Parts: sequence; structure tokens; C-alpha cells
Amino acid sequence: MPKVVSRSAVSSSTDAQPTASSAANLRVYYCICGEFILVIDKSLAALPRRKTDNAIIIRSQDNDAGKARVFKLNATPVDPILVEREGGHERQYGFHCPRCSLPIGYQSTPPPAKSAPFVYILAGSLTQIQGQLPPDAFEGENDET
Repeated sequence: MPKVVSRSAVSSSTDAQPTASSAANLRVYYCICGEFILVIDKSLAALPRRKTDNAIIIRSQDNDAGKARVFKLNATPVDPILVEREGGHERQYGFHCPRCSLPIGYQSTPPPAKSAPFVYILAGSLTQIQGQLPPDAFEGENDET
């Protein structure tokens, strides 16, 4: 039988230019129970907020107004709800945490995620540090007892 000789060399260079994928600064967000929920290419604090409910707006589809964000949402779709808004009603197809069922966000069309032009993340629902409440977790709560 002939001998099989295998040779391999690993090469790396500190002078190599970073690629687009290595230069991307991805942010990871967790539910307050510690479950991984979202990875996105920009900080949620830097994204615009919706005036009606202060939800964070993530553009999920390209259009004339802008390019879609790069993100992955790990959430369970739930039955839609009808929310009363000034001048009418809005149907919201919600997403909940797969571990604790806490509401995370919603979109305006039926699942899957990213099937609508925007995905909305509820204010105070996600944190960048596992096991730590986000600073806006109780924003808008009434302190009356």
C-alpha cells in the first residue's frame, strides 16, 4: 500500500486588510431572563423610536428611504393584537421571548420576522448584559401605590 502523506500550512498576516464581515461591529441583546434575543449591526440606542409607543424601529427591508439593517431575531411569534390608535386601529403581530414569554417586539404583518418593512422592539425589553435590567425597563411605569 502506498503511504499517504498530508501536509498543511496555516498562514496569517497582521498586515492584511479587514474584510467587510470582520469590520462589522455586531451587537448582541438579551431578554431580562438571560435568553439571547437579537444580534444587530448597530446599537439599539442609536436607532430611531416610534412616536406612538416609544418602540425602537429596525428597518427590515430595503426601500427608497434606506437600506435594511442586518439582524437576527430569536423570538417566538404570537397571535396578533389590535391596538387602538388615534384615528383608527393597528394590528400588531407580536414576538415573545422563547424562554419566559416576555413581550419583545412586533411587526405589522404576519410572521416570519422581517416580512414587514419594520420590526419594532419594545422599550425596556432588551439588555446588552445578561442578567441586568436595561435602564429603561420601568420607563413609563406609575409609582402610585
